[in-house]
Amino acid sequence: MLRALIVEDEPPARRYLGELLAGTRRVELVAAVGTIAEADQALAAELAIDAAFVDIRLVDRPGDASGLHWARRVAAQPGAPQLVLATALAEHALAGFEAGAVDYLLKPLTRQRVAACVDRLIARRPARAAAAPSRLVARTAQSLVFLPIDGVLAFEAADRLAYVHHVDGRYLVDLSLAALEQRFADVVLRTHRNWLVVLDRVRELGRASGELVLQVGELAVPVSRDRAPGVREALVSRALGARR
Repeated sequence: MLRALIVEDEPPARRYLGELLAGTRRVELVAAVGTIAEADQALAAELAIDAAFVDIRLVDRPGDASGLHWARRVAAQPGAPQLVLATALAEHALAGFEAGAVDYLLKPLTRQRVAACVDRLIARRPARAAAAPSRLVARTAQSLVFLPIDGVLAFEAADRLAYVHHVDGRYLVDLSLAALEQRFADVVLRTHRNWLVVLDRVRELGRASGELVLQVGELAVPVSRDRAPGVREALVSRALGARR
């Protein structure tokens, strides 16, 4: 799996690229951020990033192709990730390669082009031992937050955004529920179109107002009727003493 960072200031474009990368089933998206400062924080957190997908123009520096300048700076650092620049103008490609990028993606993005880019990145990546991430990148209105993965309770989609429910609180994440479900496939279960729960964090399966719910920490997580049999089976199969 290729461990990737997205640097894109427009949330819809950021989420869409994340979905395209997740759809290749060859990319683990470890962070998706909107500014150069956040990108620097993600690299400083030592998340073992193999590749960074960077929008050439970011609004945090009006009038300046800040993504291009960031790429030049990062490319000069030892152990820098492979860089892919995203642009709406093909003529920016040459400047991107001169900045140290190994590929560029022309907007609007397509699944085929993103998949081909991922193939190229994987072929160029130096072999190294895989290291499982121990933290999840989330955000508040002011900053990035690096949460221990073993404290995650559930993930929720609401108002076209995604959130992580953690023992330390509820935070926004820039990964879609589909990408999170793929990344945490061994430990999470989708109980509802808008919810993923960490199976080993479920304390109780019951009903509230006639609807099936899971008690996960202090959360009451809904279970849709079509998923109820699979949810019960998944919980029972991981525990002793229940009648099948």
